[in-house]
Amino acid sequence: MTPVVELVEHAPAVGVALPDGVGRALAALRIVDATPDPYSPGRWSLRAGSKVGAVTVTVPGHDELTVRIVPKVPIGRLFFLLGYNLDPAGAWRGGEVDVAEHREVLPALAHAVEQQVDRALRQGLLQGYRVTEETSPVLRGRIREAEQIRRRFGATLPVEVVYDDFTTDIAENRILRAAVERLLRLPGVPREVRRRLLHQRGRLADVTVLVRGRPVPEWRPSRLNARYHHALCLARAVLEDASPEHGPGGLRVEGFLFDMNKLFEDFVTVALREALRGSGYVARFQDPLHLDEARTVRMKPDLVLYGPGRAPCAVADAKYKAERPGGYPDADLYQMLAYCTALGLGEGHLVYAKGNAGHAAHRVRHAGTVIHQHALDLDQDPAGLLADVAEVAARLVNTPHV
Repeated sequence: MTPVVELVEHAPAVGVALPDGVGRALAALRIVDATPDPYSPGRWSLRAGSKVGAVTVTVPGHDELTVRIVPKVPIGRLFFLLGYNLDPAGAWRGGEVDVAEHREVLPALAHAVEQQVDRALRQGLLQGYRVTEETSPVLRGRIREAEQIRRRFGATLPVEVVYDDFTTDIAENRILRAAVERLLRLPGVPREVRRRLLHQRGRLADVTVLVRGRPVPEWRPSRLNARYHHALCLARAVLEDASPEHGPGGLRVEGFLFDMNKLFEDFVTVALREALRGSGYVARFQDPLHLDEARTVRMKPDLVLYGPGRAPCAVADAKYKAERPGGYPDADLYQMLAYCTALGLGEGHLVYAKGNAGHAAHRVRHAGTVIHQHALDLDQDPAGLLADVAEVAARLVNTPHV
């Protein structure tokens, strides 16, 4: 059996007996912090950071090793954050993504995707028009005149044609199949979930398989594909998130990882935007700014709020950090002060995943700038969490200028 190392997100390091080649591979991949034990040859100190999930690493000349990283927040809450980020107006707004009894990231993700794909396909595969270009023995649609001259100069047949084909082989179905195929390749998917995923792949058998490494095709939400929306949102997470498949030096890596830093930051910014929807304010994410007049020092706060006159009126940054005994890191305050100075704002807002402290405000000497530190409790129910975000949003719109 493949050896398994169990770690907890941001927990103290664990000492594990590992061949040096495997330890160096983990260090190079940066899935976890891996350092050799200076006093015990053959042992490595492994510490999980913000990435959660499971990966199996194969190093040439060594056995496979599976690393499972458990998040601190409940699995159901993690998937609520994910679902809200992908579709804040959808059914996940006030409840949980269905993860059944699963307590690990990958099994829960596979279950959730299979359930959503099943719901999307209950009424049959969605059909739509797709532009098709091909060489045909008969005339169909329109002749591609330039291609006909270039390829068939002087010949009548075959014909280079383009036409609209009404088919199930459209972007929406291709994305669903790609997500199902990706999950079926990953180790750690429970047998029952894998069986159901194979059934969904059978339903999508006539859909083209996407080439690995190619961009995911674009799709646009509409009334016609409404029943696909949730499935497509989760499928996008499967295909686009931090999911390593290979590494340097012949390493083979199979698994799926969520970056909790990004997940939390995305949730905070999206939830603040939704809380302010209809207020006349415009929220911009990662808006590029410059600290200096020469515009050489670049900055990108997570969220800048602009008022009706298009002037900046608030700035916020999300920090998925555990509070230390002495409080949150001072460096965050310095960073927010720089944002406020560049934007000409009298207040700035830092939003953390909750530690032991609640709201705090710091007034900067000789400047008068006030920096707020807010804490969101991720362990509470979704309604309470969104209510806390709404309170932060209310403070943003009352931010004074310098």
